[in-house]
Amino acid sequence: MQKKQIFIVGLDPFNLEKLNRLPESDYCDFLPALHVSEIRGVSEYDVPALIRLCEQRIEEHGTIDGIASYYDFPGTVIVPILAAKYQIPGPSLESILKCENKFWSRLEQSKVINEHIPLFKAFDPFDETAFADLGILPPFWIKPIKSFRSFLAFRINAEVQFYECVEEIKKHIGFIAEPFNEIMELYDMPAEFTSMKETCIAESLLTGHQCTLEGYVHDGRVVTYGIVDSIREGRSSSFTRYEYPSALPQEVQFRMADVTRRVIAQIELDNAPFNIEFFYDQTSDEVYLLEINPRVSQAHTDMFEKVHGISHLSIMVNLALGEKPKTLGYNGEFNKAANFMLRTYEPGQVKKVPMPEEVRLLKKFFPGLEVIIRVPEGIHLDELQGQDSYSYELANIFVGGRDQRELVEKYEKVLEGLTFDIEYDEKVHLH
Repeated sequence: MQKKQIFIVGLDPFNLEKLNRLPESDYCDFLPALHVSEIRGVSEYDVPALIRLCEQRIEEHGTIDGIASYYDFPGTVIVPILAAKYQIPGPSLESILKCENKFWSRLEQSKVINEHIPLFKAFDPFDETAFADLGILPPFWIKPIKSFRSFLAFRINAEVQFYECVEEIKKHIGFIAEPFNEIMELYDMPAEFTSMKETCIAESLLTGHQCTLEGYVHDGRVVTYGIVDSIREGRSSSFTRYEYPSALPQEVQFRMADVTRRVIAQIELDNAPFNIEFFYDQTSDEVYLLEINPRVSQAHTDMFEKVHGISHLSIMVNLALGEKPKTLGYNGEFNKAANFMLRTYEPGQVKKVPMPEEVRLLKKFFPGLEVIIRVPEGIHLDELQGQDSYSYELANIFVGGRDQRELVEKYEKVLEGLTFDIEYDEKVHLH
């Protein structure tokens, strides 16, 4: 039997292993439309050139049955463009852009779930009267209308801070905003969005328990199948770990699923996976939608595999083939799983990172352990691309366990066996 040929935009070794462990790998080959190194850690994005490179690889290969990506821009926008070209299953580009353009997305959300979103206002960071025109009092968040991984997102507590952060935004806003807007224009999206001077959005603060709902839509039917908790350390704005399954009450999870169905129908997203970030505010007993990402979250693949026995990349692959995804059973080795993000909060030079032997030794002691080192030896942390505005991510540490307590204990023991040496610009401690 001829295997199905599935091309992945942003294929990386870690997730290729997960794809090859899926039951679908019996009848699917997974090939790089683009390698992860071609869309992450790059100095600029020429999306039309990346699309041509994908087309060249597909045409040299000779056949394509599905296209998918678990990475944000430009992965998410390339998928529908290639799906349309090769007449294979996939969402429409317009529906993807309605998720990805934060302002357009908020406008669509306000039509059906207005009580579940913050106050928002688009603004031009180059406009000197921007703060006065916002009509939103601090504290609030500002961020580019298109970014990923909290790139250039800042919490604003006062007017002076707004202008300080806007200076930083002005230096780097073009990195994603320009290529993103180019795609909006090239593919004839509405002029009210393509001709906007405003490249940033301000949003009132959302607080509470943060989580990410994973789901998909197939032939117009919206299905949610898992919620991952996002846990922060102390007062930090950066996540310290993702934990699955969620500890939220079932009733709150059902309310999030209901909000999800309404908004996905409004955006007309179809034949696509998605993940939606939510807050549950315990004080007001309300759920609030933060943002919609039209892809599976690759940060969650290992946790799903530990709990379900297979990762939710299975859902992505089935949708890429135009098939209804199968329900995930609880056939994994662990009740709970976590993805810990080892971070540091001050700039410095990376003198040493853990050796592969250290990781191999730890894996013998901790079954299921996975470690991804995110920084190369010798780099200055300020040179890292795509970090959030408050921290530097050094490594991802994936563990499984019986309960939350066991996850945290395992992580702390693993940290003892991993040696990072960072020469900080000023004296600080590693978090």
